[in-house]
Amino acid sequence: MQAKAQDTTAAPGTKAATASGAAALEQNSITRYDNRWDIYGGMLFMNGQAGQNLPKRYDMGGGEVLGTYWLGSHFGIPSNRLGLAADYRIGAGTTPVLPQADIFGFHRILVYQNIVSGGLEYRGPKNRYAGIDFQALVGGTHGTFDTAITGYPPNLGQEPTTGFVGVYSNRTSPWAAAGGSIDFNYSPKVAVRLQPDLIFEHFGTETREYFSISAGLVYRLGKLKQ
Repeated sequence: MQAKAQDTTAAPGTKAATASGAAALEQNSITRYDNRWDIYGGMLFMNGQAGQNLPKRYDMGGGEVLGTYWLGSHFGIPSNRLGLAADYRIGAGTTPVLPQADIFGFHRILVYQNIVSGGLEYRGPKNRYAGIDFQALVGGTHGTFDTAITGYPPNLGQEPTTGFVGVYSNRTSPWAAAGGSIDFNYSPKVAVRLQPDLIFEHFGTETREYFSISAGLVYRLGKLKQ
């Protein structure tokens, strides 16, 4: 008896499934890393030191926005590997001060930093589920250290100064970061990112190293010309 041929007729109002259609659907659901731009925004944690002679560091919370323009094939580097990055971060927290500041009622005071930088990103190992990027950024950070001191009412016949409290005067410092990120792909255009960095800054008389980590979302747009 001859076997009955399989019925591939589509139900009314639908399109018949085909092997090529399923393959196309699968391809459209895979992250291909051929986008021109990455836009990242996330919540940020950093630590730092608000004064040259303060014995303890302080912690900051804030936010970060990072944009990356992927260059395509240049300088012998394969397509979609090398990118130009521009980064902005802001962080605020309370710092301990010198014991002598206790006469003004200061135990911890509010300080914050605005950081602008740029540099390079290199796309490392990747697959359909996740990708790793490496980055190096250079720029500047402006620290505001006298928020809690300016305009403070006189006490004991004098007003506190940043030097007396132990924090820096408001100033801008060279700043750099070296680190990377790992993106967990939610869709071809959206990923969840975790980004740790080693931070270098020079507010005082020496360069000091700190830690930063942020977490947020990446949105990919545009397409590289091959």
